[in-house]
Amino acid sequence: MEEVDLIRQVFLTESVEHLQNIEDCLLAMETNPDDTDTINALFRAAHTIKGSSGIVGLEIVEKFTHNVESLLDKVRRGELRINADITEVLLKCRDHIASLIEIETDGRLLEGELKATGEALKSELLKLLGAKQEEDKKIEASAVVEAAPSYNASETSNWHLSLRFSQNVLQDGMDPISFINYLSRIGEIVYLATLTDTMPSLEEMNPENCYLGFELEFKTDFDKKTIDDVFEFVREDSQIRILPPHSSVSSYVELIRSLPEDPLRLGELLVKGGALTQSELDAALQEQDESKGRLGEILVKDSVVHPEVVEAAVEKQKRAREVKSLESQTIRVDINKLDQLVNMVGELVITGANINQQAQRLQDGSLLESASAMSRLVEAIRERSMQVRMVPINEVFTRFNRVVRDICHDSGKEIELVINGGDTEVDKTVVEKISDPLMHLVRNAADHGLEMPEARAAKGKRAKGVLKLNAFHDAGCIVIEVVDDGAGLNKEKIIKKALERGMLNQSQIQTMTDGEIYRLIFEAGLSTAEQITKLSGRGVGMDVVRKNIEALRGTVEVSSQENQGTTVSIRLPLTLAIIDGFLVGIGDSSFVIPLDMVVECVELSEAYRESKDRRSYINLRGEVLPYLRLKDLFEESSEVSKYENIVVVKYLGFKVGLVVDNLFGEVQAVIKSLGRLYKDIEGVSGATILGDGTVALILDIPRLVSIAEKMEHLVTDSQ
Repeated sequence: MEEVDLIRQVFLTESVEHLQNIEDCLLAMETNPDDTDTINALFRAAHTIKGSSGIVGLEIVEKFTHNVESLLDKVRRGELRINADITEVLLKCRDHIASLIEIETDGRLLEGELKATGEALKSELLKLLGAKQEEDKKIEASAVVEAAPSYNASETSNWHLSLRFSQNVLQDGMDPISFINYLSRIGEIVYLATLTDTMPSLEEMNPENCYLGFELEFKTDFDKKTIDDVFEFVREDSQIRILPPHSSVSSYVELIRSLPEDPLRLGELLVKGGALTQSELDAALQEQDESKGRLGEILVKDSVVHPEVVEAAVEKQKRAREVKSLESQTIRVDINKLDQLVNMVGELVITGANINQQAQRLQDGSLLESASAMSRLVEAIRERSMQVRMVPINEVFTRFNRVVRDICHDSGKEIELVINGGDTEVDKTVVEKISDPLMHLVRNAADHGLEMPEARAAKGKRAKGVLKLNAFHDAGCIVIEVVDDGAGLNKEKIIKKALERGMLNQSQIQTMTDGEIYRLIFEAGLSTAEQITKLSGRGVGMDVVRKNIEALRGTVEVSSQENQGTTVSIRLPLTLAIIDGFLVGIGDSSFVIPLDMVVECVELSEAYRESKDRRSYINLRGEVLPYLRLKDLFEESSEVSKYENIVVVKYLGFKVGLVVDNLFGEVQAVIKSLGRLYKDIEGVSGATILGDGTVALILDIPRLVSIAEKMEHLVTDSQ
C-alpha cells in the first residue's frame, strides 16, 4: 500500500509541473500560435497527465484529459489552428484538471458546480473536435491467447512490444492488465500473445507474483516516447522492449543523417533520432559496461532498434569531432527532508559553537586547532545545505503571466508583463510564503494602477501599460519590486479616506512624509478605488500583504508619482533558517545583528557620552549619524559601562548607529521564532541559542532604522 501511495504522490508532484507547462505553453502561443516546439510540448504535457492518471487509477482525470489530448493532437497534426477561443477553452480545461486532481487527492466526489463545469467544457471540446469521440476500446485481457503462428514484425506497419513485468509488480500496486488496457486507448492492439514460460508448479507458485509475459503487435499514430511513457512507473524493474514498424525505419535513418553536426555519441544520436528512448539507452549503457560490448550490437541483440538505424547512427558518429554529454543530472527531494537537514545543521552549528567556547576556556593548543578545523567544516556544510534550499524567484513570477492575461481579457486593458531578475535565488520557504502577497500587489497594480487604453492615449502614453516584476539581492536581502507606469497614487484621496475612517487627524498630516502617507494603503479597510471589481477595490488584502511580509521578517515600501506610476518594494531575508551575525553585548544581555547590514564599528567618544543634552547623533567623518542606545530602548538596568561602542548599520541607504557595551565578533545564528508573548516586541525579529546555551535576541534592523529615521526628522524639525 505504501508503494501505491508513493507512486500516486509522484504523479501529484509531477502533475503540478505539467499543468504549469500547459499554462506557459498556451500563453506563449497567444503571440506565436504556429511554434511547433511549443505545440509539441503542450501535447506532451497533456498526454503525460492523461497516461499517468490512468495508470494510478484517477479515472475522472484521465477521461476528461482524453478530450483535451484529442484536441491538441489535431493542433499538432495541423488540422486545427490555435486561436483566442481555443486558448480560452484550454486554459479553463487546465484549471479544471487541476481541480479534478485536487478532489481525487482529498477523496471527495465529483459533484455540484465542478461537475457542471466539466460537462460544459467537455461539450466545448467536442464542438471544437467536430464530432463526438468514440468510446474507449476495452480489451478482455483475462482471456489467454493461444500460441500464434510466427509473426514477422519487421514486415508490418505495426509496433512490436515485448513486455516482461517484474514478479513483484502486483505487490507494488500495479496491474499489468491496466497497462494493456491503456495501450488500447491510444491505439489498436492487433495481436496479443500471453507467455507462460516462467510459470512455476502449483506448489511453488506465489499468487501475489506475476509470471506472465506479453508479446503485442500494436498499431498507433503516436511516437515511441509516448508509448514508452505508458510504462514509466514499472520500467525500472521490468523488461520493456519497443520495436518500431519496419516501414518507418527509413524515416529514422533519414532523420539521423539530417542531424546538425553535433558531437553526439551513438546512444544520443538514437535518442535524438527517435529510435531509442533515454531509459533504453541507460539500460544498454549499463549492459555495455558489464559486458564491454559495442552499444549498437547490444541494442540490435535486445531488439531495441533495427540494424539499419544503428548503421546510420554510426556513420553520423564518425563525422562528429568530439564527444560531450548533453544530460544534466538532477534529483527530486521532498522539501520536508530538506527542512529536517537544515534543522540538523542548525543543531550542529550550536554544538560547534559550544565546542569552540570550551576550547577557548581550556586553552589547549591541539583542541583549539581541532575546534577551528571543525568550525570551518560546519560553516561549509551550512552554506551547502542552505544553497540546496535556494530556488529562483522566477518560480513565483511566471505564475503571474496567467493572472495578467486574465485581467486583460476581463477588463479590456492592454498590459505587458516584464520580468527582470527571475534567476535571483531565495530560500524555498520564502518563495512559498511570498506568492500570495505578490498576487495581491500584481492584481492591484493591473486593476487600479494601469489605465484603460483610451485613458492612457489621452495622457500621451502608450496604449499598452507596462507592469514590471524586478528581483535583485541587496545587503543580505532579496528585493522584489512591483512597478507599473499607470496613474500613480493620489495623495489627496488617501488623506481624505484616512480622515473619513478616523485613522489620523489634521495635525498628524502636517508632519507626515509622502512615504508615510502612501503606506496608509496597507491599513485595513482603506481603498481609493472608485469602483469595486471582482479583483479588488474593497480595501481588503493590502493589510494582509503587509502582515504576511512582516511575518517573514521583511518590509514593504511604496513610492509613487502621479500619472507616472507606482513602485512597491519588498525586502525579505534570503533565508529564514541560519544567518551570519555580529554578536554584541548590552549589560548581561547578548544581541545578534545580521552581518550583511553591519558597515563598521567605532568607539563612542567620552565627549559624546558625557554631553548634557544627550543628543542622539554624532559627527562621523563629516556625516551626521543618528544613533540609538539599545540599553535605553530595551530598558536594560545594568550599570553604565566604562566603554561604549557604536555599530554602524545600513538599510535602504540610511545609516544608523547602535550603541552597545561589548563587541564579541561574528557568529552563525540559528534563527528561532519568538513565542506569541514576545512577537510584538519592537526592534526584535527572532532569537538564537549561543554556544554556552544562553539566548541572544536577533535585532530587527529595518525597524530600528525606521525609529532612528523618525528621530532624525524630529531633530531636523526642531532646528
